[in-house]
Amino acid sequence: MTAGKADTARRYRLYPTAGQAERLTEWGHTCRAVWNIALEQRQFAWAQRRHTMRAVEQNLHLTQARSDLDWIADLPAQSAQQVFINLDRTYDNWWNPNHPAGVPKRKKRKASLAVSFPGQAVEMRRLNLHWGAVRLPKIGWVRFRMSRSLGGTLRNATVTVNGAGTWHVCFGVATGMTVAPPNGLPACGVDFGVACSAYVSDEDAPRMMAPTLAKGEQARLLGLERRKDRQLTYAKKHNGGKYSRRLRKTLTAIASLKSRQAGRRLDFTHKLTTDLAKNHGRVGIEDLQVKNMTASAKGTNEEPGINVRVKARLNRAVLDNIPGERRRQLEYKAPLFGSELLAVPAPYTSQTCSACGVVDKASRPGCGREFACTACGHQQHADKNAALNIEGKARRAAGLNSTRRHTVPSHRESGRRLREPLAGAA
Repeated sequence: MTAGKADTARRYRLYPTAGQAERLTEWGHTCRAVWNIALEQRQFAWAQRRHTMRAVEQNLHLTQARSDLDWIADLPAQSAQQVFINLDRTYDNWWNPNHPAGVPKRKKRKASLAVSFPGQAVEMRRLNLHWGAVRLPKIGWVRFRMSRSLGGTLRNATVTVNGAGTWHVCFGVATGMTVAPPNGLPACGVDFGVACSAYVSDEDAPRMMAPTLAKGEQARLLGLERRKDRQLTYAKKHNGGKYSRRLRKTLTAIASLKSRQAGRRLDFTHKLTTDLAKNHGRVGIEDLQVKNMTASAKGTNEEPGINVRVKARLNRAVLDNIPGERRRQLEYKAPLFGSELLAVPAPYTSQTCSACGVVDKASRPGCGREFACTACGHQQHADKNAALNIEGKARRAAGLNSTRRHTVPSHRESGRRLREPLAGAA
């Protein structure tokens, strides 16, 4: 087997018994509590003495806590220590100016839980072609669906459960992967959208993601959401906010539908990103600021927003296509297949003619699917036109001469028509 640090992950569906699931759930809540206590301890030490605590120091306090508190002692010591290591990493990311992570925060009580184990605390074996088992401390062997081979040396394991009660185990694996040499395949640009999930510049039809929920499932989800609102209102008025069994059953049903929706969404995304990275030498995408794109339009009481419901529907549609997750997957898949990912500036890709380079917002009125250049009369599917512009930007970002006849302008005057040919255009 290959030695070294974990460089990839393998995620499998876990099937614990009722007793094992109950204990793992308790451990998940304990890990959350240990995280919150450790975070408060670090904040207090810094506020009072300007002292920065790290995992090594908190491990000493953990020994005392395990002797005093039975509920902490029940959690494997390696899992509690892993909480401190994860907190160290969270602080390191926050202190890194090049990392987008924010201030470490407390973990709220919720249905999704996680318990981590180092590699030396767990053992994995294959039972047959389709099943495997993992041995966890104090629990024993737990079966999981062996949907693919491990492909390396086991370095760590994390057991998780979502709101629908679905368990998974994720193994950190050292496979010894290296960056593949350039594959020499053609480049492409990809326009991620809402009406068209993805349009690749060298294809003649968009790639459409099937609805993540069928009509019947959408109707059921809507009914469950309305039922949840009624039950929450009743709980606040009559039960002091305490959740009833019926309310918890409703929340579980909602989580089950959303888990199914997320699985279908990720299935399409993985197939899309793998195909793009495997069959192209360079993939250009827009450098989208998803957080800004999906900001709420409700405004304030003094200045309420307009078209709030329309903007909310658009935000849901944008997030349903998970452009951030697509970029994340391309970032790690492209080097494995000898490809290169380039994120280019997004402005004007939809308003620029891919044939003559003229920028005019009138070429694409509204949010229609057709692009008709007001300067040269070029007509094309709007998303295909944008994908070609993204490909051209990616080529220039890579230091290559564009195969297009124009240079996409970099100025920010989108409302003005540019009738004159751009400098350097043929």
